[in-house]
Amino acid sequence: MKLRLIKLGIWWSDGRPRPSTRAATPGSTPAGIKIGRYGALVTALSMALALSSVGGQIVDRVVTSVNGHVILQSDWEQEVAIEAFSNVRDPDSFTSAEGNAALDRLIDQQLLREQVRPSQPAPAELVAARVAELRKLHPECATDDAWRVTLQRYGLTQKSLEKRVGDQIQLMKLVEDRLQPSIQIDQRAVETYYHDQLLPDMKRAGSPAAPLTEVFGQIKDLLAERKMNELLATWLASLRSGSRILTPESSAGERTP
Repeated sequence: MKLRLIKLGIWWSDGRPRPSTRAATPGSTPAGIKIGRYGALVTALSMALALSSVGGQIVDRVVTSVNGHVILQSDWEQEVAIEAFSNVRDPDSFTSAEGNAALDRLIDQQLLREQVRPSQPAPAELVAARVAELRKLHPECATDDAWRVTLQRYGLTQKSLEKRVGDQIQLMKLVEDRLQPSIQIDQRAVETYYHDQLLPDMKRAGSPAAPLTEVFGQIKDLLAERKMNELLATWLASLRSGSRILTPESSAGERTP
């Protein structure tokens, strides 16, 4: 099952990059075992709202309402920009489907905030560490001036990036605290994964079999993360079914950031 993580899912609450959805890739080491993302659907209804204007020109508009909380066009555009920045992509290269997925993630995040109600900000050192990781993805940003220029090219600032990173880390921590107590991975589950999936994958790749004792902890973490995603997907599906979500469509029948 391929799950799409909210982009608070780009990293865990402690700042570690969050893995993608695959089990051990043939030829990779056991440490390369990875996990997935959750997906969801939305209901659509066209709507627009002028927030401020100059000479009658709309400068922002409501694109979604989630239980009465509005998500603005500018929020959506920033979500796309930050995802593009995090993946070293041109925002203009995003397809309509990818843009719609970014809006879905904003909806998911709002639904979660209504449940866990963040209060304490993410630790400054975690935010700084994650921003530093993102900067390393852009080798052209060796100087502070180049860094500012690159951020500007994506429509971002240091402050807006730090806020977004902090919000994501903060929300993921609250989600983990909520779901973690219900996750139990026993030895049998680890052994089953080791014998039924990891060993066959390593054999097909021509890699020497790693002893179970060597990879036990890594497999247990993988299964726990996989279970976390499953619980999160179920929780979000439940939240969506009981929420009022109004989402616009463009005249062409697709949402466009």
